[in-house]
Amino acid sequence: MMIELFRNPNYDFLGKAKYFIAFSAIVMTAGCISMVTRGFNLGVDFAGGTKLTARFVAPPDENQIREALRKGGYAPDKIVIQRTGRQLSQSDRNEVFINTPQTETDVDGDKRKITEALQQHYGAAAPPDKLDINLVGASALADRLAERDALDLKRTLPPGEAEKEYRRFADHVMQIRDAAGGTLADLKAIPLTGFDPKMAEALEQAAAAGAFNIVSAEIVGPQVGKDLRNRAIVVTIVACIGMLFFIAFRFEWIYGVAAVIAVIHDVLITLGLFSLFQWEISLTFIAAMLTLVGYSMNDTIVIFDRIREQLAQRRRDDLATVTNEAINQTLSRTVITSGLTLLSVLALVLFGGEVLKSFSLALLIGILFGTYSSIAIASPVLLWWKRYLERRQPAAAEAPPARAGGEKRAGQRAKSAPTR
Repeated sequence: MMIELFRNPNYDFLGKAKYFIAFSAIVMTAGCISMVTRGFNLGVDFAGGTKLTARFVAPPDENQIREALRKGGYAPDKIVIQRTGRQLSQSDRNEVFINTPQTETDVDGDKRKITEALQQHYGAAAPPDKLDINLVGASALADRLAERDALDLKRTLPPGEAEKEYRRFADHVMQIRDAAGGTLADLKAIPLTGFDPKMAEALEQAAAAGAFNIVSAEIVGPQVGKDLRNRAIVVTIVACIGMLFFIAFRFEWIYGVAAVIAVIHDVLITLGLFSLFQWEISLTFIAAMLTLVGYSMNDTIVIFDRIREQLAQRRRDDLATVTNEAINQTLSRTVITSGLTLLSVLALVLFGGEVLKSFSLALLIGILFGTYSSIAIASPVLLWWKRYLERRQPAAAEAPPARAGGEKRAGQRAKSAPTR
């Protein structure tokens, strides 16, 4: 048995339809003006930018990373920092994704800029006169070891052999680093099996263990972002068309049109609010939009199904009364379902962090206005169309008898006419 929050509710929702429509029109107008004049705060996924993966020696503080990048010239509100979420090993827990706007012409330029900003913050771990073992490759390390030649191998070995020995040791160090997840916390932990024990001293003179390692870096160009945006628009339109045909098949086509109008209302309001408040739009926002499209449609279908049942049983009753009662009968279900979902989404808004901010805000707005539009937008549209059809039916019904009377009088005149 379903829990009922309201006992025999009898609210006149449709009597307030004009106020609901006026409120929606004001919000949508303000949103559309903002979309035209201010546009959207597009994230890296759509506007283009740099995506970089960094792995730290110790668990990183996201606020410190954001502050380091701010000092490096990046706007804090444009920086997205995301933990990988994997819990397989310590190195996985210490890995983060960093998304920033593109400020350099190539990925190497942005990678170098971000690395330098992080080094400024974590620079104490690796002195400037030494290589950062977590950021260099085998070639750079081998060259530095050969340059310093702490073991004096160039004098004791044949020409070229000293460089080969240092390169062999550098490759060994890189293998140990990669096996440890890409970062080394202590150079003394590197095994020296097969090498001169003095090689450890040479390594400590040439390099130091820094705080992080850049695992990968790539640029998402504006063209890719434009393609993602276009695909998101197409997916949303296709979803609406598909649901329109499904509802038209299961109910009537006007039910589908009313439901799609309500969905378009929800989408426009959500986009308008994101433009007004300049909240960032990312790929997670698109996922939230598709979720709210389905959620709003589901809520609308529940009300429409009850309206259809009532119309089949009470054909002589006033249409507005039947629709109002159908909305009131599903009110408990609507409030319970939307309320519980809203609590979950509210937790995401409050505790989800920067990464889920776009997703959670879009869902929060979508659930609120999706529930509202099922009652205040979809139902009035359905009611107005049904009344329009009712007004047309009497006029259509009067036309055939008039034509029949005319034909009868014409026949009588033909019979009374004198025959020649």
